[in-house]
Amino acid sequence: MFRRRSDSSDAPASSQDAEARPVKEGGKGRPTPKRREAEKVRRNQLVTAPRDRKEAYRQVRERQAQQRSKAREGMARGDSRYLPKRDQGPVREFARDYVDSRRTVGSHLMLIMFVIVLVSFVQTPVTQLLFMLIPPVLLFVVLTESLLLSQKVKKLAAERFPNEERKGVGLYAATRSLQMRRLRIPNPRYGPGDKDKI
Repeated sequence: MFRRRSDSSDAPASSQDAEARPVKEGGKGRPTPKRREAEKVRRNQLVTAPRDRKEAYRQVRERQAQQRSKAREGMARGDSRYLPKRDQGPVREFARDYVDSRRTVGSHLMLIMFVIVLVSFVQTPVTQLLFMLIPPVLLFVVLTESLLLSQKVKKLAAERFPNEERKGVGLYAATRSLQMRRLRIPNPRYGPGDKDKI
């Protein structure tokens, strides 16, 4: 009468009830880890914890350096997650592609000016005359080119992206056209001569 019943059918029923039991609202949505697993995680955290303040600073600097390196790589690829606000959006992407697919005098401006300065050290009447005439002419050509490029980009952006923010896109395109190709960030996706792909 007081003997315990050892009915084997109770165990499966209780496990089935536990499985059928609804998940508590507001719960963590995952099973509680076993003590052995929790202790293992704690031991790993203790092993990797810094020994002193100097070690903690070193770990922070390493993490920050890794994050900066990752951000630079993302910017170079044109990943929108890492781009600054001025480079984000389809309009700015179009402006970059438009400029990168064309050869511009402005992208060689620094190199040309460097050559002119070197030539100016040769003290002859011809070089002195060239040194006086070429820089103003070169600057006029670059400014005219940048202005025309800016107007063209603004016009095409208005046609292709009527519902997007286009403020400053002309200046953005002109500024990029003055940068050397290898120094442009994000990296150019198109080369000179790829006009038909834009």
